[in-house]
Amino acid sequence: MSAAREIEDIQRQLVRHQHDHPPVRDLNREADRRLTTAQRLGDDFARLVGSWTFVVIQVVLTLAWLGLNALSLVNHWDGYPFQLLNLVMSLEAALWISIALMALNRLADRDRLRAQHDYEVDVKTEEEMRTLMTHLEVQDDVLLQVLHRLDRIDRDLRRMARRMGIGEDGEGTRAG
Repeated sequence: MSAAREIEDIQRQLVRHQHDHPPVRDLNREADRRLTTAQRLGDDFARLVGSWTFVVIQVVLTLAWLGLNALSLVNHWDGYPFQLLNLVMSLEAALWISIALMALNRLADRDRLRAQHDYEVDVKTEEEMRTLMTHLEVQDDVLLQVLHRLDRIDRDLRRMARRMGIGEDGEGTRAG
């Protein structure tokens, strides 16, 4: 078999790497694109409710309410037990809790989407590793074939050199 034909056989055996999976997606951009205006507003309110700014504003408003009603600087719209303030705070708490829970539900949905994406990336990585390992195994086989062929060529050259009377050092052993 000629060397060119052997090289062609080796090239046919090589594994060609192909990407047969979709590219990695940006899940945050996809999730943000799907949000409605109401969901965006809810997320903004949930961020506001979970901030020190909101806590300070609530404390200031409550103290102002109590101060204006207790000191009688303005007509009493809410007497001492402050039942109206209690009602307002209860309704407000229910509203903010609902908005925060809706935001948490969206975060849970995003986490599920992120977990699915991580799984897909892991599967792609496993496929890539499997392909690379196969490629390395084929390279090992090709290298062994090349080594065997080189060994065979070396033996053939030594045999021919003995027939021609050429020694290991390259000089002829026959008297001429």
